[in-house]
Amino acid sequence: MDTKKHREDTKFTEDISIENTIAKKVIGLAIEVHKELGPGLLESAYKECMFYELQKNGLYVEKEIPMQIRYKEIELEHGYRIDLLVENKLVLEIKSIETFADVHIAQLLTYLKFGKFRLGLLLNFNVNLMKTGIKRVIL
Repeated sequence: MDTKKHREDTKFTEDISIENTIAKKVIGLAIEVHKELGPGLLESAYKECMFYELQKNGLYVEKEIPMQIRYKEIELEHGYRIDLLVENKLVLEIKSIETFADVHIAQLLTYLKFGKFRLGLLLNFNVNLMKTGIKRVIL
């Protein structure tokens, strides 16, 4: 086995394991919020409830983080905002939609790429069972 390759693989696993631990806790809280509220509310309601639960459970969380797009030597302001950023590592994009579309995944990938984050979760609360409304995106 190539030792250098193994070190790189191990480093990747170690790096993403922090995000995975955070994501596991976040998913549990999302399920709790969904059980309490059910489907059918606006995204903003779920976002506020998630923000509350994340803080209440000791996680550092910021909401509506402006995301600048960099192109060569200029920075573009386009109104992109990360819904919730947990522990400065995990990007949460909150949805209340019928079903995920490619554009939702592209949006989260954009946040991951330009924010230099490794892991994001799309959380769709407009589902009967929350586990079917979770999409994990790794960069």
